[in-house]
Amino acid sequence: MDFDSRPILVFWETTRRCGLACRHCRASAIREPLPGELTTAEATGFVESLGRFGPPSPVLIATGGDVLERRDLDAMLAVARAGRTPVALAPSVTALLTDERIAALRRAGVKVVSISLDGATPATHDGVRGVEGHFDETVAAIARLRRHGMVVQVNTVAMRATVDELAAVAHLVGALGAAIWEVFFLVRVGRGIGLEELTPEENEHVCHFLVDASRHGFIVRTVEAPFFRRVAAQRASGEPPPDGGLYERLVRELGDGRGPVKAQTKGTRDGRGIVFVAHDGDVYPSGFLPLSLGNVTRDDLVELYRDHPLLRRIRAAEFSGRCGECSYRDLCGGSRARAFAASGDPLGEDPACSYVSGTARAGSGARAPDRLR
Repeated sequence: MDFDSRPILVFWETTRRCGLACRHCRASAIREPLPGELTTAEATGFVESLGRFGPPSPVLIATGGDVLERRDLDAMLAVARAGRTPVALAPSVTALLTDERIAALRRAGVKVVSISLDGATPATHDGVRGVEGHFDETVAAIARLRRHGMVVQVNTVAMRATVDELAAVAHLVGALGAAIWEVFFLVRVGRGIGLEELTPEENEHVCHFLVDASRHGFIVRTVEAPFFRRVAAQRASGEPPPDGGLYERLVRELGDGRGPVKAQTKGTRDGRGIVFVAHDGDVYPSGFLPLSLGNVTRDDLVELYRDHPLLRRIRAAEFSGRCGECSYRDLCGGSRARAFAASGDPLGEDPACSYVSGTARAGSGARAPDRLR
């Protein structure tokens, strides 16, 4: 796909209203909708505008807050279907996600739903989500979505509070029949600003672990960790993984993976193949990079994506620091959101990556960092 002409994914924060209080929430979601939320007419115009990118239409990822709190969601699904724009949903697991609602969404043409599972135990997951009993409700919701014929993607945040359970979460992803496991590497924005990120060396080991996890039948993707694609490419070229740590836990949970590697390797990043529309219509390179490019109520989304100077520089890989010197800057390019959070420069280097171009990669053949053993 020509990323200069169109994104693969358009994320729409349909509302910030949500019944949960997740510790890492980018949106700092609340119980009531914020003023300025797109009206039905404005939202209709935005959804219709996606057709102007031309075929193939980007996939509209409707998220939140909780997308099921958007009162005109069914009308928006009808608009998207009329324009042949595929839609995937990212609902919260609350009392709104009933069997009746799932069946109605399936009839409306929704085929893919993503659900967050941030630990393999109630203590960890419920601690992240802020609701006691939410782990059991989440596992049950995934099973119900599967029964209704939905393709389920499980989303998991990788941070200090969850990393020890990643292998066990991988086991659950396989056992529950999820087709995709998407692992989000924490960016300290929103309520996540007070949480602890992993070190660059730990991120490297997590990426190797995810390559191996993808051999167990489900696709693995990452969010704000484009260096995962570098690791996947290095592994495909025959470089050895680090010893021990998360890999040993994965073998204990799932055995040796004998299938092909199913690691997503498209060269997307914030603003390259991805764009984000907030609840009030403001457009950003991603939901984690709070630099407004314009607003869909007054600006043409197609023109913003194709012509905005920042997005053009991101797509051209005009980076500084290690990211600008890296031989993987096109395939990877680093997290633009994390670079901005760390330095205020969206074109700066990603401090979460341990790789230095032209040298042996950090962790090659080495034991896992102490905290991952």
